[in-house]
Amino acid sequence: MLQKISATKAFLESKTNTKPFTGIVLGTGLGNLSTEIDIEIAIPYEEIPNFPASTVEGHNGQLIFGTINNVPVVAMQGRFHYYEGYSLKECTFPIRVMKALGIQNLFLSNASGGVNADFEIGDIMLITDHINLLPDNPLRGKNVDKLGPRFPDMSEPYNKELIKEVINIAAKNDIKIQQGVYAALSGPTFETPAEYKYIQIVGADAVGMSTVPEVIVARHMSLPCMALSIISDLGVAGKIVEISHEEVQEVAKEAEPKMTLLIKELLSQVYNN
Repeated sequence: MLQKISATKAFLESKTNTKPFTGIVLGTGLGNLSTEIDIEIAIPYEEIPNFPASTVEGHNGQLIFGTINNVPVVAMQGRFHYYEGYSLKECTFPIRVMKALGIQNLFLSNASGGVNADFEIGDIMLITDHINLLPDNPLRGKNVDKLGPRFPDMSEPYNKELIKEVINIAAKNDIKIQQGVYAALSGPTFETPAEYKYIQIVGADAVGMSTVPEVIVARHMSLPCMALSIISDLGVAGKIVEISHEEVQEVAKEAEPKMTLLIKELLSQVYNN
């Protein structure tokens, strides 16, 4: 693992002069945040040593180095998922590399199904905690002590200070924002009505197929995390309708300007403090 991280880091540093302060994972329908980046270089995943290749529509598959509001960033335009056939170690390898490149925090985004009856389609949910319902954990296997402890603490998976900043930014810009717990399932099927009910019973407000493994690995390396989720459909009794990936992307696209504003403001706030 350390050799792979080192080799990938060396390759990327040979391609860019950007020393990223923040790592960003741009999820479903949110890849256009890249238009807000003053791009120094965008490197397709297939050109990066040890990177998997993204196979999902809406996930362009490139690593972008540049600045947003003069803050140096590295952004994943498209992520890797367990349902694509990759191990969770492979899915989260880019997070390891971003940490090796020097990022100080990690911002993530996704689209999810809401199971909270108070949510509406198009809402933005600030993730305050998560439930890992995936059949694996990215830290399973021999621990690499140089990366983090064998049994990492997860009492604060999402940084409370970053959460507070996002809430303040949303209020200042009159952006409605929900808060809640995100549950991760393997996919690629969307949930059945019984599964939605189960997810609600176990204490989640939304469900998706990503983010949790990335946060686990980030916290293993003591990286502060912040994650936003767009509620793209509802798994609430009486509101469940047939859903497609294209419809998820469409809802995410409509909410994207608000997400973009929140992330840009948060970047400036954190960087300047």
